[in-house]
Amino acid sequence: MPRPVRISDTDMFEELTKYVPVFREGGFGKFVSNRSGDGTPERPFSFPYVAYSSSVTDYLHDLYAFCDSHPEFEHTAYQRTLEENGLEWGMDSMSGADAGRLDAKCVIALLIGAVRADRFSEGTLLELLEDGSVLRWLERLKELEPGEG
Repeated sequence: MPRPVRISDTDMFEELTKYVPVFREGGFGKFVSNRSGDGTPERPFSFPYVAYSSSVTDYLHDLYAFCDSHPEFEHTAYQRTLEENGLEWGMDSMSGADAGRLDAKCVIALLIGAVRADRFSEGTLLELLEDGSVLRWLERLKELEPGEG
């Protein structure tokens, strides 16, 4: 059974939930591909990559800062937290998670898991942003703020 995290600070998640209105607007980034290379040393091929918008890069900075400031959410053990909540560290399981039943620790695990998944599979975070998953998770954190609801 997961150990609950006590939430007492009334604006604990504001650092993250301030992105709710921003992420409702979209414009997260796009895949960039340099097709001009021919494979020579002078003009090498380049792998496609995601160029994230400034709002997403700001969010990533704030997410890591939040996690550094709140070790009680055990963000480095995100995979274990997901498993304890019946979720897999995978696109389908994470995007299909019923955020309304999750506690804050699990929501933080989803947010970090999405970022970490993007390290292994470029574009995963972009997809989770575009399909509304990250927005749902941030909205859930807003619901979990003491005094909110």
